[in-house]
Amino acid sequence: MEASQFKSDQYVRFCPGCGDHAICMALQKAMAQIGIPPHQVAVISGIGCSSRMPHYLNTYGFNTIHGRGGAIATGVKTSHPELTVWQMSGDGDCLAIGGNHFIHEIRRNVDLNVCLFNNRIYGLTKGQYSPTSPKGFVSKSSPFGTVERPFVPAELVLGARGTFFARTLDVDVPTTVDCLVAAQQHKGASIVECLVNCVIFNNGTHSWIADREQRAEHSIILRHGEKMIFGKNNDKGLALKINDQMVNDQMVNGLPLLSLIVVDASDPRVLVHDAHQQDPTLHRLLALMGQERNLEVNAPSLERVKSSAQSDCQWPSVEQQGEGLLPIALGVIRDVEAETYDQAVNEQIQKVRASSKAHTFDELTATLEQWS
Repeated sequence: MEASQFKSDQYVRFCPGCGDHAICMALQKAMAQIGIPPHQVAVISGIGCSSRMPHYLNTYGFNTIHGRGGAIATGVKTSHPELTVWQMSGDGDCLAIGGNHFIHEIRRNVDLNVCLFNNRIYGLTKGQYSPTSPKGFVSKSSPFGTVERPFVPAELVLGARGTFFARTLDVDVPTTVDCLVAAQQHKGASIVECLVNCVIFNNGTHSWIADREQRAEHSIILRHGEKMIFGKNNDKGLALKINDQMVNDQMVNGLPLLSLIVVDASDPRVLVHDAHQQDPTLHRLLALMGQERNLEVNAPSLERVKSSAQSDCQWPSVEQQGEGLLPIALGVIRDVEAETYDQAVNEQIQKVRASSKAHTFDELTATLEQWS
């Protein structure tokens, strides 16, 4: 199939330079690559800039109300399990008013493909801080800087026992397409965090990885079964460090503390990514890498940490490293199997129907007490 088959005839009303343009194009390419006909696809959204997406895809679509896209998408998939259902939502729509629906569609493991557009701002309502805006962020609704701590989407997904989590960047269309295809292939709630730029109200929010010159040093693309290698020259890798020193003379929960460190790419300790590992411990460490940059305005940057290291060292040694040196993980971080809600519900319905003596409404009422 061709991407053009998934383009609607509607004028795309994203602002010029908005990262949503790239995700829209990637969605069309991914849907063509997946090969499911448009009439077997439904795109559900809430309210927000990214929630315009159903208008621009030549599929079934429903632009619902604020924060309720997850509830509608769950209903569509459960009642029509033969459909492929996508949900489009932003950091405000999904994590604020829609936060409860979001964590429960993950907990239930509904077979949905959720694109979470994260630009760390409310764009459609003209620039208020969102649940992912860093502490201290100045906006129209926080003129002196927000005092709130932000959500980290990956923590919510894993905390809700998510079975699939991926992260991608608007300017990296090939990785975005790969993540979206993998999301569709996964059976269960697939969450793809799309880091997008809001050129009007929060321009450059992801510039530390969006910049082509810095991206290779600041990010790592994870691929199942491949070594965790990154860097402009592919000269760095990720390894696991077991911190076995005692905390208050006792190990935390009786276990040693684990952390990720950067080592030379030739180091035999370099990890191989296993997205299918049921234990989420390593997936959580990977998903949280680099997130300290997003927690607070003027948080320690990679450049400042590097400048404090030895002047003749291009990349500080393990002993000199801080968490700020870890790259942000892109690609599919977690992809594990589990029973899906929609499948379980429909199997239960079929089982009850098979054992029931009443197969129609009239037969059901005939089994009840009646009088005239």
